[in-house]
Amino acid sequence: MKQTSRKKNTWADHYTRQAKKENFAARSVYKLQEIQKKYSILSRGARVLDLGCAPGSWLQFAARQVGPGGLVVGIDLTPVTIQLPETVTVITGDVANLEGHLAELGQARFDAVLSDMAPATTGNRHVDQARSLGLCEMALYIAENHLVPGGHFVCKIFQSGDTKTFTEAVKSRFQRQNALRPKSTRKTSREVFIIGLQKR
Repeated sequence: MKQTSRKKNTWADHYTRQAKKENFAARSVYKLQEIQKKYSILSRGARVLDLGCAPGSWLQFAARQVGPGGLVVGIDLTPVTIQLPETVTVITGDVANLEGHLAELGQARFDAVLSDMAPATTGNRHVDQARSLGLCEMALYIAENHLVPGGHFVCKIFQSGDTKTFTEAVKSRFQRQNALRPKSTRKTSREVFIIGLQKR
């Protein structure tokens, strides 16, 4: 029985336990928390769009940051089942169909666009990196079309030879561009977050 228990908790660590203790849906919240602490991308009363929002920890954190006067909209293929504040709206659907969903909500402009999207991994590093890049390009396209001038962008990407090209694309659209590998990122992960500050 003990061996089975150990297998089940292979991915559990300090951040997993801390997230559970603080009632966050996932340990990934601490990545956004570190980004927020360093770059202040979320402000009181802001409108936030969260791409790939399940299981919901970024929605929880963003809602706390923007407060009751703000708005958080999330979209993911996987339903979000946790309880969220009234200021949060979750769309269960494909990011590729986002335009229609936003039109229904009557909300098209945001102060921050966040993307923690990741492809379903295949085990083939090159395929996974290519799929990650595709999602990042989609997220940047959405940011271009839905961020207000001066708005901020956060996007997770699997590091590859194309990361620099994507970074340059972000740099050309924002006043400042940074890259961050949060402390809570697992050691085996090749992910990094590209951050665009103050959309041109």
